[in-house]
Amino acid sequence: MDGRSDEKDAAASLHLKFAYYVTGHGFGHATRVVEVVRHLVAAGHEVHVVTGAPDFVFMSEISSSNLFLRKVLLDCGAVQADALTVDRLASLEKYSQTAVVPRALILATEVEWLKSIKANLVISDVVPVACRAAADAGIPSVCVTNFSWDFIYAEYVMEAGYHHRSIVWQIAEDYSHCLFLLRLPGFCPMPAFRDVIDVPLVVRKPRKSREEVRKELGIGDDIKLLVFNFGGQQASWTLKEESLPPGWICLVCAASPRQEFPCNFKRLPADVYTPDLIAACDCMLGKIGYGTVSEALAYKIPFVFVRRDYFNEEPFLRNMLEYYHGGVEMIRRDLLTGHWIPYLERALKLNPCYDLPINGGEVAATILQNTAIGKVYTSNKYSGARRLRDAIVLGFQLQRISGRDTGIPEWYTHAENELGLCSLMPSGEKNDRDVTSTEELGVEEFEILHGDIHGFPDTVAFLKSLASLDIDFNSNDKTEKRRIRERIAAAGLFNWEDVIFVARAPGRLDVMGGIADYSGSLVLQMPIREACHVAVQRSHPSKQRLWKHALARQNAKGEDFIPVMQIVSFGSEVSNRAPTFDMDLGDFIDADGPITYEKARKYFAQDPSQKWAAYVAGTILVLIRELGVQFDDGISVLVSSGVPDGKGVSSSAALEVATMSAIAAAHGLNIPPRELALLCQKVENHIVGAPCGVMDQMTSACGEANKLLAMVCQPAEVREHVNIPSHIRFWGIDSGIRHSVGGADYGSVRVGTFMGRQIIKSTASTLLPQATASSQDDSNGVIHDELDEQDHDLLEKEAILDYLCNLQPHRYEAIYRKILPEKMSGQTFLDMYGHHNDPVTTINPKHTYGLKDPTAHPIYENFHVNAFAVLLTAASTDEQLSALGELLYQSHYSYSKCGLGSDGTDRLITLVQQMQHRKKDGSDERKGTLFGAKITGGGSGGTVCVLGRNCIQSSEEIIEIQQRYKAATGHLPFIFEGSSPGAGKFGYLKIKRRIHARS
Repeated sequence: MDGRSDEKDAAASLHLKFAYYVTGHGFGHATRVVEVVRHLVAAGHEVHVVTGAPDFVFMSEISSSNLFLRKVLLDCGAVQADALTVDRLASLEKYSQTAVVPRALILATEVEWLKSIKANLVISDVVPVACRAAADAGIPSVCVTNFSWDFIYAEYVMEAGYHHRSIVWQIAEDYSHCLFLLRLPGFCPMPAFRDVIDVPLVVRKPRKSREEVRKELGIGDDIKLLVFNFGGQQASWTLKEESLPPGWICLVCAASPRQEFPCNFKRLPADVYTPDLIAACDCMLGKIGYGTVSEALAYKIPFVFVRRDYFNEEPFLRNMLEYYHGGVEMIRRDLLTGHWIPYLERALKLNPCYDLPINGGEVAATILQNTAIGKVYTSNKYSGARRLRDAIVLGFQLQRISGRDTGIPEWYTHAENELGLCSLMPSGEKNDRDVTSTEELGVEEFEILHGDIHGFPDTVAFLKSLASLDIDFNSNDKTEKRRIRERIAAAGLFNWEDVIFVARAPGRLDVMGGIADYSGSLVLQMPIREACHVAVQRSHPSKQRLWKHALARQNAKGEDFIPVMQIVSFGSEVSNRAPTFDMDLGDFIDADGPITYEKARKYFAQDPSQKWAAYVAGTILVLIRELGVQFDDGISVLVSSGVPDGKGVSSSAALEVATMSAIAAAHGLNIPPRELALLCQKVENHIVGAPCGVMDQMTSACGEANKLLAMVCQPAEVREHVNIPSHIRFWGIDSGIRHSVGGADYGSVRVGTFMGRQIIKSTASTLLPQATASSQDDSNGVIHDELDEQDHDLLEKEAILDYLCNLQPHRYEAIYRKILPEKMSGQTFLDMYGHHNDPVTTINPKHTYGLKDPTAHPIYENFHVNAFAVLLTAASTDEQLSALGELLYQSHYSYSKCGLGSDGTDRLITLVQQMQHRKKDGSDERKGTLFGAKITGGGSGGTVCVLGRNCIQSSEEIIEIQQRYKAATGHLPFIFEGSSPGAGKFGYLKIKRRIHARS
């Protein structure tokens, strides 16, 4: 007998007491806890389970006097509005009420109870306070899980506001008290845990055979059986007979008693034992969770899944599911409309191949028993590196803006593999197929019928990527375990015999102007080197290559050839969003003509994992509504962007401009760059719902390389393209804090700005009669002291002020600053002034808006930008550079006054200032060659623009700042440097695959 068996026997010979805390989120945690508890009880130990789950979950599987259930709820998990949607704000508020407000009482109660039962070990899945209570009671604790709540809640804090961040920190601190983590496959980053031991899947075992289950159900083996399982949530969707192929029956879990079923659907009792069903079925349809994924993998059952909103655990489980050929993603729209058949047919062609152990319950129970008797498990030698990586990922989550989906950074999973820590969750293998590599493919694969590559390396790389798709699609090699879904979808997107149109649009670096654009300011913007490429092919509906579910939807409508828009977006595999989107173009038309922008916004908001498609498909509706374009052909779109999102460099504008440029080219539309930019702004404002100004789209469309676009945003008048002096250089440094113009802070500041403008206009209207009277009284020798400095004509203009930047700073200081309140509630403003006249934002009556600082910012920013533009033409001196830098600093601090600053961008500004003012050794002479910096774009994170002398020393100082920022925060900033022309200068490429290239 080996040593491990001896240890197991030694633990089993003792009567140990375990306290097992189960989170209140769904049944999945309780069902996996059952499997661990079953082994502990079978070994003769006493287990006290603290849970809010129904008794039958435990009692139906374990009948023993050693099992005790204590019905207490110490956390709440994620509050779900329905089976697929998490209410982020409600989740944090409920957790606060459940676990934060009564925390002191909870700890006192749990410590007393743990001592009273004389627990040998506390186990948590994955209740945070249980670990702290165990520590206070002097009892060791262990967590068993694949995710932790600090990682899940990190996504929610930006939606709810900074005051909820303390919840995440408290949860992480609680977890840090446990000895180690028993980490299950499909795990998320969990930096709070000091040590990690990986265990196999914890899976409940079937009690009955496939034949026994089918016999009890009265279903023959010739019938295909589908299990419809969306957890404990009541799924009250309308179920349709035609959703299933002939010869199929669907068993529905957790159905509402009032729900009506077609003849090929059967309702299951609430306490049904799902492992029996899964083992007896041919396919499962549901949402991704640990329980469903683990059981589908263990019993090699294909799983058709639908994404959940805002649950960070999901992409890691999905990654594992797809690695083992176990999953097919169904888009939410097809789930709700009943277009299931193509997904089910595809699922049956899968060959699930999970071949790792599934005895995690037994393995975990053994480790827990040994830990309870004092066995010390050696620290994982990679623990420090693992925790650092996990902490960085968690840090990104805490810095995210609502509406942005979670990512699984490629470097994270690759590093796990390199360190050998990921044996239970492979995260991607290199493709070893013996085919021509993309490096060996060149631009010569395509015949360029129109346009010029301009020597851009990124355009060459994009064309090489296009060429390699043909090889991917025609490869019959089945040896690799996982192929990236987006490339598979893209490979079947185009007809290679037909022409393809390619457009390119860069992001932008906001040098000066920023959020003052929507107030009519002069702005100075530099198009950056990084750009988005979009390839578009227009096809007659009879020739378009459709994905199976799109074809099924078309057939269901009873129409043969309907124009369809199909989109593939590269880069989805590192974020929790669907890689593809498709829609019938007829959905943009109703009985009254083109649908409204509001209706379109709701259409794309139905499924957050596909909301990104609004930036692309929205261009079609804008062209229909604004230009009367008619789209009779199908449209296939491939998006590949090198502009990183969330960094404040206008990734969304680059996507919109590149998409509309390519679609316009494919349809023979000659849209001038300025008009195209204004159309793209409509996409973002009215369809996406982000209240941005127009400078982003204008720079992406109209910019010129190595020049600043000087534009007066009234609404978009290009003044000139300003040459950047040869002695000056601009850089962008990414803070790592995600930025979004859809974020709450940006929108609130914009509302406050427009409220301030309305108050100024109202005040001017009130003063105007007095000014008129003053003028008349002056002729009689009567002088009004308050009005003798005011000009009647100026008040007339201010009473109808169209853009806030048309108000001169001295007028603001003399008359309006003193009458503007610091803050005002939405309701008070609406009662006093009625409206704020901003077409893209709405006033929330319950919200209190900052008013004075957001109003003052664009007035002074416009002055700063004009001064900056004039100074650029001055003589090259340190004084010139210092003055330019000072204007950048003033702009930055004005952002902060508005509430649009961030810790990360402030830190970068401080580092620039330290570099600027440091002295040469032994001298009072200034050594630095950097002169100023500011936060950019919409603020609240993103990128900082830095101005310096164009010399090698400046580049070295930028790199030093990058390294010092990494040392302080763990994040290595991306540095933006260089420039490239806008979409108007690039034009478009019309390309066709050469015949010989495919032979």
